[in-house]
Amino acid sequence: MVFSSYLFLFYFLPIALLVYYLLPNRGKHLGLTLMSYVFYGWANPMFMLLMFISPALDYLAGLVQAHNGFRGWGKPVELLDPSIPRTRTQKTAMIVSICLNLALLGFFKYFNFGMDNYNMVAHALGLPNVDGFMRIILPLGLSFYTFHAMSYSIDVYRGDAKAMSNFIDFACYVSMFSQLVAGPIIRFSEIADQLEHRTYSVQKFARGAAFVALGMGEKIIIANPCGKIADTVFNAGSSGVLDAWYGVTGYAFQIYFDFCGYSNMAIGLGLMLGFVFAKNFDMPYKSQSITEFWRRWHISLSTWLRDYLYLPLGGNRKGKVRTYINLAVVMLLGGLWHGAAWNFIVWGGIHGAWLAFERAQGKTSFYSRLPQVARVAMTFLIVLIAWVFFRASDLHSAVAYLGNMVGLGHVQQGATLISGIIYQPYYLLSFVAAGIIVWGFGDVWGWTQKLTAPKIVACACVLWLSISLLVTQAYNPFIYFIF
Repeated sequence: MVFSSYLFLFYFLPIALLVYYLLPNRGKHLGLTLMSYVFYGWANPMFMLLMFISPALDYLAGLVQAHNGFRGWGKPVELLDPSIPRTRTQKTAMIVSICLNLALLGFFKYFNFGMDNYNMVAHALGLPNVDGFMRIILPLGLSFYTFHAMSYSIDVYRGDAKAMSNFIDFACYVSMFSQLVAGPIIRFSEIADQLEHRTYSVQKFARGAAFVALGMGEKIIIANPCGKIADTVFNAGSSGVLDAWYGVTGYAFQIYFDFCGYSNMAIGLGLMLGFVFAKNFDMPYKSQSITEFWRRWHISLSTWLRDYLYLPLGGNRKGKVRTYINLAVVMLLGGLWHGAAWNFIVWGGIHGAWLAFERAQGKTSFYSRLPQVARVAMTFLIVLIAWVFFRASDLHSAVAYLGNMVGLGHVQQGATLISGIIYQPYYLLSFVAAGIIVWGFGDVWGWTQKLTAPKIVACACVLWLSISLLVTQAYNPFIYFIF
């Protein structure tokens, strides 16, 4: 089930909100958890079993840390003192929780990748392959809710949040449908207090509805047609220089408005349920460096990687060379987190290498000698080149596409026919509108801070247009559902 569907908008969401607000406060988390399981299991009911087992293990690990073992579980849970060294039992509980989550992620997400690479090596050595032995289906949202669960164990261990004594409350945090399958990554320490106490108001609900309406517009009105441009060019096999640049820029707009739109809808749904989630995008294509880009793009992931991976590795505290290595490792793993393929690793490697390069430049970076427009354009160019590896089906296709972008590709006969599709007025208008919004306007977060009558009317119009276009659009994917 996706947010941009009639099933969700006209059936699931109204019923979920009605049930949620009719339930007494003590029953809201149970009701929200059950509705979230229905939402998650709609595509494949078997996924619900994994959604139960994983949080149950993390919940037990949190209690073991809180009580330093298996005694006294009926007593109130206290926040662990960060200044007191952790016992072996507490360390073991945290490590077991992390290892179990990583094992789940590794098995379901990377088993097929490992088999494919084994077969490639086996073929080169003349050994038998294992095709057909086993193929694993990736559960929706696994990459996101394993990070949610790991943040819980680590936050409890560090003393940043109390362990949850009520399993339903914890299950509600992990499974909440608004951010379950494609984020943003909500860390436990950010929402722990809200699980115990939160406020409801007409203003909060109205702002949430505005987020949902505008997020729908970003997804349906902008991302979908830009995605059609990108798919047409990337799937063509060969293309001219202009078409290649048009296609990858269309993909840059698609992935931004697709994921930012989903994040805005998730934030809006959270507000409608009384929760306040942090901003996940801050106009990233206005960035003047790759370092700034990662402060603005998928903020919940970049801060998660910083706090739970980069800083524990040593951050920038162990010398320049170690800092560059840490940046590269974090981004390589970030690329692998996005997808089990070598092109995602290359995508992460490009960003990691450029982050290290910018760190080495320091305050004397050549960026400082360029005008602002040039800094933004250069950063966007680097991002575009990296997006080729992110979008292409494999490394060979990515390299071929880069060749098309610089005129080195062989344009096959009939490739020019794609121009009749991608340059239709509807797609051109969507493409231009995307560029104007990206570089000429602010973001939804700031725009919805204060809702006025004209803004409410604008949100209603965007929602009406988005729903109307759903009738005509057969193309309606969410990119991050596959991660």
